[in-house]
Amino acid sequence: MSKISQRSGTEILLQGNEAIARGALEGGVVFCAGYPGNPSSEIIETLAESARDLPLYVEWSINEKVALEAATAASFAGCRALVSMKQNGVNVASDFLTNLTLSGTKAGIVLVSCDDPSGISSTNEEDARPFAPLTDIPLLEPSTPQEALEMTRWAFDLSEKIRNVVMIRSVSRLSHTRSNVLIGDLPDPDIRPYFDPDNPFHTFPIVIKHEERHNKLDQARELFEESAFNSYKGPSEPGLLVISSGCVINYVNEAVGILGLDNQVGILKLGTTWPLPEKFLERHLKTCRQVLFAEEVDPFLENNVKALAADLGDRVGIKRYFGKASGHVPSCGELSPAHVLEVLGDIFRIDWKDTSFREKISQKTKDSIPVREFGFCPGCPHRGSFYAIKTALAWNDQNGFVSGDIGCYTMGIWPTGFRQVKSVHAMGSGVGLACGYGKLEKFGFDQPVVTVCGDSTFFHSSIPGIINAKFNNSNILLLVLDNGATAMTGFQPHPGTGETAMGDKTRPVDVEALCRALDITVTVSDPYDMTGTARKIYEFMKVNGPRVIIMRRKCALVQGREGAFPYNMHVEQDKCLGEDCGCGRFCTRIFRCPGLIWDEETEKARIDEVICVGCGICADICPQGAISREKKS
Repeated sequence: MSKISQRSGTEILLQGNEAIARGALEGGVVFCAGYPGNPSSEIIETLAESARDLPLYVEWSINEKVALEAATAASFAGCRALVSMKQNGVNVASDFLTNLTLSGTKAGIVLVSCDDPSGISSTNEEDARPFAPLTDIPLLEPSTPQEALEMTRWAFDLSEKIRNVVMIRSVSRLSHTRSNVLIGDLPDPDIRPYFDPDNPFHTFPIVIKHEERHNKLDQARELFEESAFNSYKGPSEPGLLVISSGCVINYVNEAVGILGLDNQVGILKLGTTWPLPEKFLERHLKTCRQVLFAEEVDPFLENNVKALAADLGDRVGIKRYFGKASGHVPSCGELSPAHVLEVLGDIFRIDWKDTSFREKISQKTKDSIPVREFGFCPGCPHRGSFYAIKTALAWNDQNGFVSGDIGCYTMGIWPTGFRQVKSVHAMGSGVGLACGYGKLEKFGFDQPVVTVCGDSTFFHSSIPGIINAKFNNSNILLLVLDNGATAMTGFQPHPGTGETAMGDKTRPVDVEALCRALDITVTVSDPYDMTGTARKIYEFMKVNGPRVIIMRRKCALVQGREGAFPYNMHVEQDKCLGEDCGCGRFCTRIFRCPGLIWDEETEKARIDEVICVGCGICADICPQGAISREKKS
């Protein structure tokens, strides 16, 4: 049995995402959907594991918009539903979300956005919170795994009370932290889904529904005024009031304690960050003359509380504000206790570095931690794909380039992919951009453009782009880097893998057959055959109109588990000429497979037998033929 499926109340160690999943179970969730994307992926994974023991349906949807739509159907039929995604996914779901919040919902539905400050595993560090005021829905921000569980559980009740979506915002540090969590009991839902045809859900009449949406938000505001998720600690008249939410509240508590400012600083924790609990805030704004806002990414609380304070000016008085606008709090990236220490030290004129261990630790670890650059795994088929692309573009010699996309292959912007990828934006955008490039020939554009996407991304959002290319006869060459997995986010299944989130077997959607059905020229190539693949790419560059090459080879990590690598690799030292080869150490400096390293003592290349997996492709790149492969027995 999954640990979060336990029915008795006890204390267990949970990751933040696991706590959200447990909160959903305690809230009586029946239907769960999402699209994998760090830092959110473990929510659906955890719920899928629990579905073995509990009456629960869980799916990885083809994208976030479809996930929200599917979960909403469950709500309309009377089943509580949860949908999870990362911040980028809220953009994908927003078209439906802005309409759904007008029509309203039936059973409770919770949208979890796991934001990624500093873009640890994302192409941006977008703040998803502005979608709450945009769509007039309540927003909750937990600060610990325990609170994540409790907020998620309560969010379903709140959603049903106001008949609308409730949004929960986590961040990377909360989603992936672990702590002891006291779990409650699981309900025994007696659900019989039924959609009442006499109670439709739509956005008409739009103005009336818009007004109703505002009224629902007012209901939530009244509930927030007395919410236990909002709290204050500190003196009755603080010299400085710190207003914070989410993970950052923990940094504030730590910094205030380290600096001994407990009797001078008041800490106002907001767990319900939209709509703002106005009366609660008014009571505390009256008590101080200085306010510091501590939050990650955008000045969401800062701007909204300042606007509220302006409206309450005659009652709360003029304040001095510290935050992102004043330059005291970084406008980008994650915060840390050190950031808060620095701000408080500046305001109270305390040399905070004397009380911090950061500098001491930095000095002790200086020069002892090796530099680790982004790179493909040993045996990764994407290395072969980008080498083939680089070779084909060189043969073509017309300043061709790659329009990239999001996945492991995004690392093609760095040396590991030979710096071939020249643009990366949203999922599917590589194909869309290529569609535009492919229609510029009449104006004299003659550079070949190769666009790449993974198999999961192809299903998520590249299909419309390739159909658009067919419709408009755009001169586009798409390489689908099909490694048989949603590898970057944890090997979750997708329509091409033949298995669902709950482990049910399905018939895979065939990318090649789909392209042929669109009457698009398509072929399949093995990226381990770098020379053969380069030839195919080169030949396909000469063809007009939309065409597709499917680069099919399983992810190296999957191959490793299956024991599918065929070779033992060796560098024949008498053949390796080292610096005298004339290739500029191409094998280790350019090709850069982690399993192929430069031996400083012998000044020759050699195989790192611990790291090398035995894919064999490096044997094709040595001009002296010094790298040999031997079939495993």
